[in-house]
Amino acid sequence: QVQLVESGGGLVQAGGSLRLSCVASGRTFSSYAMGWFRQAPGKEREFVARISRSGGSTYYSDSVKGRFTISRDNAKNTVYLQMNSLKPEDTAVYYCAADRFNGDSDHRSVYEYVHWGQGTQVTVSS
Repeated sequence: QVQLVESGGGLVQAGGSLRLSCVASGRTFSSYAMGWFRQAPGKEREFVARISRSGGSTYYSDSVKGRFTISRDNAKNTVYLQMNSLKPEDTAVYYCAADRFNGDSDHRSVYEYVHWGQGTQVTVSS
């Protein structure tokens, strides 16, 4: 069982930056590919980014590509999401999630992730 705890959300002006962190409990963090998702009010949860178990492969949604960077530190059981050039449409609750069963390839469905954090709010003002 893996427990995930996100932090780093907050209020930022458009064009600003935030760095989200997600710390995982347990000793098997490096066995999980990790993802970030977000959910805006009244909308479905959507894929943002994914990173392979070693960190060697990353995947992004078109809406954040070139602005967001996902990374991980397996020694610290932590995955990060660096968000630059933030836009009001990035406002959402951001969730990290762990995937143990689908290897290192590109998987973007919420149903492919077995463990979820509680989320952290990101609000971008215009």
